[in-house]
Parts: sequence; C-alpha cells; structure tokens
Amino acid sequence: MFAVVKIGAKQFKVREKDEILVEKLDLKEGENIKIKDVYLVAEDDASVMKLGMPYVAGAHVECQVMSQERSEKMKVFKFHAKKRYQKTYGHRTFSTMLKVLKISTVGGKKASTVENDVAEVASEEVEEKAATKKAPAKKKVAKSE
Repeated sequence: MFAVVKIGAKQFKVREKDEILVEKLDLKEGENIKIKDVYLVAEDDASVMKLGMPYVAGAHVECQVMSQERSEKMKVFKFHAKKRYQKTYGHRTFSTMLKVLKISTVGGKKASTVENDVAEVASEEVEEKAATKKAPAKKKVAKSE
C-alpha cells in the first residue's frame, strides 16, 4: 500500500517502513506525528485506489521522527561578465528524517473511489459545455454597388 501525502510545501509518495527526508519540523527525536493531508491511497497493484478532492476523508499516515539533520552544504556562485564581479557563499538547510509506521484509511466518511469521481467530473463537464454553447454569429456582407 502506498500514499501521496503533503508535508510542508512538498508532496511525497510513501510506503510503510519508508524513510523520507523532509523540511524541518519542530519535533523531537522519537516523537510520532499523524499526517492528515493525504491526497491518494492505493494498493501496490492499483486494484483499490482512493483519491481525495483534495484530501482522502479519514485517511492518515503515522510517522516517527528518526533524526534532525542538516543537509550538505550548497554552494552559490554569483558572476557578472566583464565587470570583475565574483561572489561565492553557501548554506545548509535543516531537515527532518521521518520513518513511515502505518498508512490508515479508517474513520471519517467513506472515501470516494477514482471511478466514481472521474465519472462525476466528466458528466459535469459535458453539461457545462452543452449549456454554454452560443448560436453562430451572423456574417455581415458588404454591399457593392
């Protein structure tokens, strides 16, 4: 089973027992976190797939904080051609290592399936197109005398 979750400003595809490196979270090592921003939950063979609009109702992913780290140093080099301007600096971003413990879809309302949602969206689009069709514009013919 896998899920697509939103952590910080990024989305991650996660499976149980995966370790992911995310932007810094204000948590201590060993603490558990429950992520409720789940966009998709599916089996590995895609036989069962639950898609949220925008989130899957009642789904959550439980993670444990493994460590708080700093990434490798990123070097930034600025350069202006023909002006003798060169500047180098670097920085290291803080990050958090998470281990996925469990992916759960229990609780809350029943999550919708992909087939039902796609059929509903397609029927709405067809209805909108039919309602917004305009009559063809009349052509003006120039009279020549």
